[in-house]
Amino acid sequence: LIVLSAPSGAGKTTVAKHLLGSFPQCKFSVSATTRPMRSGEEHGKDYFFLSSEDFISCIEQGDLLEYEEIFGNYYGSLRSQTQKKIQENAVILFDVDVRGAVSLQKAYPKEALLIYIAPPSLQILEDRLIKRSTESLQQIQQRLSRAAMEMEYREYFDHIIINDDLHETLAKATAIVHNALSNE
Repeated sequence: LIVLSAPSGAGKTTVAKHLLGSFPQCKFSVSATTRPMRSGEEHGKDYFFLSSEDFISCIEQGDLLEYEEIFGNYYGSLRSQTQKKIQENAVILFDVDVRGAVSLQKAYPKEALLIYIAPPSLQILEDRLIKRSTESLQQIQQRLSRAAMEMEYREYFDHIIINDDLHETLAKATAIVHNALSNE
């Protein structure tokens, strides 16, 4: 299990896409969420878009390895999807929040490799969030407040990559995953 985590806007999704393209044995863990679908997203590919009732039912039935409520929406990793990929002997790539990463490490202590993608600074993170134009200024401020909390979790990760230069970040992430897969 390769677990990527980062504050929103730090480059985690870009790193995840790069790793999926570089390592064909890696399969993306599609998270479940209650947030509305954005333009261009597909159910089952980007997320499993669930109603709040269905998500809470998954919690109650124990079908989530980890979950978190973030800005009024739930996000989580479905146990059934993860088990299916494990049975297929896939290397699973997770893109989750920091608490979810720690939960996955507890569930799979020997199998989970945690990689934290850090922004060079909160100011640069703010600039990136503004440039991507997917949230309101109020939402950006919420994400920056959360980012400060998320940065405190870095000590739980096996590797920390500061995403100051995207080319270097991708090279470092590729090397970390290559080394992990070579040592299996």
